[in-house]
Amino acid sequence: MITLLEFNWHELLNPAFYIENGGLWLFLFIVFAETGLFAGFFLPGDSLLFVAGIYSNDLIMQGLNINTGSDFLQLLILTLLVIISGVLGNSVGYWFGLKSGPTLYNRKDSFFFKKRYLEQAHDFYEKNGAGTIVVARFLPIIRTFAPIVAGIVKMDKKKFMFYNIVGCIAWAVTMLFAGHYLNSFIKSRYNFDLKEHLEVIVLGIVAITTLPVIWKLFFGRKKPSAKE
Repeated sequence: MITLLEFNWHELLNPAFYIENGGLWLFLFIVFAETGLFAGFFLPGDSLLFVAGIYSNDLIMQGLNINTGSDFLQLLILTLLVIISGVLGNSVGYWFGLKSGPTLYNRKDSFFFKKRYLEQAHDFYEKNGAGTIVVARFLPIIRTFAPIVAGIVKMDKKKFMFYNIVGCIAWAVTMLFAGHYLNSFIKSRYNFDLKEHLEVIVLGIVAITTLPVIWKLFFGRKKPSAKE
């Protein structure tokens, strides 16, 4: 547990910090906030789930006081909780966009809100349609604003909920299972514990997941033609 005197702000970007100091319930709240509240765009997403997969046994035992005796069942319980949190988070984002979305375009930028992120999510939505709700789960920043945009454009609620659930299942299963079983495989095969090298793992995941967003920002814009 990190004390106040030992705390550094860069710890907020470290997924292990939330798991080791906040446990299961803080982890689930971050999943909820990062997928449904526009103020949660800066929180770790994919890397947090990956690391949570590594710590799945500890999270369930300490958070719910449950020990099934099976790694798979412990991981399954955690996955179910993440799916519920993610679906609820996106639903709140959709509702927020539906009720107050239009006013966001006139809102001034702040630390917790950047209008350009909303515009990027809107462009991404226009290009990819309803599938954006699924694809956005794997894209930082976009996943936070995609449900809000879906609400703004008044996407059909049943259609949104279907893609919301499918996307969250795919996201939770992919990241949690990858973290858990990759760590188990490497540890048993090479006697190498990923828990001791989380910084490198996190940096790798962040680089992979943010690359499409960076590419979109810097190279995705169409060059003006000679006629323009």
